[in-house]
Amino acid sequence: MKFRNFGKLALAGTMAFSLAACSSGGEGGSGAGADGEVSVFYYTYGDTYISSVRSNLDADLKDAGINYVDYDANNNQTTQTEQVQTAISKGSRCLVVNLVDTASNDAATNIIDQAQAADIPVIFFNRSVSEEVISAYDKAAFVGTDYEMAGKMQGDMIGDYLVENFDKADLNGDGEISYVMFKGQQGNAEADARTEYAVKNANEKLKAAGKKELKFYDASNSDKYLLDKDGAWSAAQGTDLMQTVLSQYNPSNDNMVELVIANNDDMALGAISALENEGYNKSDSEIVIPVFGVDATDAAIAKIKEGAMTGTIKQDAEGMAAALCRMVQNMTEGKDKFDGLDAENVIGTWRINIPYSTYTGE
Repeated sequence: MKFRNFGKLALAGTMAFSLAACSSGGEGGSGAGADGEVSVFYYTYGDTYISSVRSNLDADLKDAGINYVDYDANNNQTTQTEQVQTAISKGSRCLVVNLVDTASNDAATNIIDQAQAADIPVIFFNRSVSEEVISAYDKAAFVGTDYEMAGKMQGDMIGDYLVENFDKADLNGDGEISYVMFKGQQGNAEADARTEYAVKNANEKLKAAGKKELKFYDASNSDKYLLDKDGAWSAAQGTDLMQTVLSQYNPSNDNMVELVIANNDDMALGAISALENEGYNKSDSEIVIPVFGVDATDAAIAKIKEGAMTGTIKQDAEGMAAALCRMVQNMTEGKDKFDGLDAENVIGTWRINIPYSTYTGE
């Protein structure tokens, strides 16, 4: 088994759900006799994982006969807020929102207020919105993940790998593993939790095995992470940041970074690109730095199979899309918002979580 599952899927079999349980409407996005579009707002089309959710959700909505329109905010909250206003004025019957700005409740509250004034349901997904905001409107919901679990699972995976391969990973033989952490966005709950628990859980595994805790490569960096300054979790930032690290921390200086942890696969892949540019992490390289990400994108899985990347946490794009499609149907047809979804993954009356699994290629 290459994927190790943790918890049941939110749907009783994701593939079956996508093809059957979310196909009660007409054909080809005809709207199934209902007026108005279902408006789907993405924080950016440029995010690889979000692109996968989008392609799956487009297919599910089309199969369900639901008329939909996608909107790209290009990582700009002002743009997204204006798009929401436009969609409502056009007669949208449901808002599905991948929020840009998660640093405060303001953007989500604004969208909730607009939806409530128009008496239309709104479903937020992927990027965290607080229970307080969602619960303020009975026609609001959230589809996400237990973001702490992703960090914990990644940390456990890293810890298990290092315990088994400690001497190989400890390039300078000092008894400690130096690491770099790539954080996707400041003030984002998923990024905060992944940053914290990936290191915390890895350290617990190391301590239990009698090893020293991880050491951040740059003692002068009190944050113990490097931030994507654009908040886009991008491969480009991963490459730029890693190249800067390697210019000072390398085998010649006897201080090479020995572990790369990234909050998503795009940043991990960017870091791998920088490593490969310097001759590392290739099939014929003497030095292969373990790199871990989150999302299990196709590109990351390919790199794991090549041996350039070590592991990732699968964030189920198909399951998230299928849950969103079902909830759109439920909430536009006056049903319970979680009808047909796995009650085990429903949290209160406001959200449902899509479980994670690990991928290491083994």
